[in-house]
Amino acid sequence: MNIKAKFVLFPMMSILLMAAYASAQMDMAHGGNVADRKLTTIPPLPTCARGNVVSGDPSQGNTIIFASIATGCTIPWHWHTPTERVMIASGVARIDVKDHKSMTLHSGGFAMLPSKHIHQFHCNSSCQIFVYSDLPFDLHYVNAKGDEITPADANKAVKQKAATEMK
Repeated sequence: MNIKAKFVLFPMMSILLMAAYASAQMDMAHGGNVADRKLTTIPPLPTCARGNVVSGDPSQGNTIIFASIATGCTIPWHWHTPTERVMIASGVARIDVKDHKSMTLHSGGFAMLPSKHIHQFHCNSSCQIFVYSDLPFDLHYVNAKGDEITPADANKAVKQKAATEMK
């Protein structure tokens, strides 16, 4: 198995586990409060970011994921196949986009990151976010040249530890 396949398959397996709960909820109206969410670490994200699937199946598309990200946590440079839409429920975050101006978003802030745009996310102040994906969700970490790298190497560059299993 080549290195790119490992980077796509490992995160997808983790997200599929999160989707099991969400798929059971698909036949009924549902909702809930942020305080009631059971959060887990999600490989290959850093351990300072925890989340769960609110709606949908990340392996199929049309998914909403909730994440709680600690102050000072950085999700290193990466890109996704789907267009990523991020809404800040609380906190303050900075999104850096390669070859574009950085965005600082506060509660209620929104960002749309087109397919394959390289970006990173930094939580300035205890962030709670919702991420909407319209295609199967993936994450590809990259170095300064845009080459794919391991989650461990990407997270090491921002002094974070990559989650290796869901907890």
